[in-house]
Amino acid sequence: MASKETSLTIERRERTGTSNAHALRAAGKIPGVLYGHGSEPVHIAVEARALDDLMHHGGSHGIVTLLDGSKRETAMIREIQRHPVSRKVSHVDWQRVSAHESVHAKLAVATVGTARGVRDFAGVMDVIVHELEVDGPIDELPDHIDVDVSDLGIHQHVTAGDIPLPKNFKLLTPADTIVVSVEASKTARQLEEAEAAPAEQAQPELIGKPEETE
Repeated sequence: MASKETSLTIERRERTGTSNAHALRAAGKIPGVLYGHGSEPVHIAVEARALDDLMHHGGSHGIVTLLDGSKRETAMIREIQRHPVSRKVSHVDWQRVSAHESVHAKLAVATVGTARGVRDFAGVMDVIVHELEVDGPIDELPDHIDVDVSDLGIHQHVTAGDIPLPKNFKLLTPADTIVVSVEASKTARQLEEAEAAPAEQAQPELIGKPEETE
């Protein structure tokens, strides 16, 4: 299902730099840059709470209408920067897009079902790649990609090329990239390795000191 179009009020920034960015964040705003479609980049800021609400409702993907007074521009979030410790959003890059424009995007991977290897053999499932890169129309961009893992047994995996994409979308992630895998648990692996290892040949015990020869 494609993301719904949402809106966000922005304000233009006349001043830039680290000090200005810190002041904006202290005031509950997130600095950013709007670029694309051959126009000059514009430094903007948005309310942190409004941005957080937008991201929690699928606004990280899909079209966002940016409201600047009477002016409206459609855009998408291209990059989100976060504080290395708090993980709070510190800066957002926005890219101008038209309603039906084809764009490169990253879609979150969501697993569906319980892997057979986990359910029946106490295996461990590992999601190795959490996002897939795709190309497709912005107005049809889904919030995530479902990956059915129900049939995965021990030592089996799903590659990017195995995952069906929505119509009109093309996979950009290499098709042989392993996305999800199921392996034996650590204890089971140790048992397998022990069974596979050749038995050590018994060495004769040396009793007493050998006689010295001239």
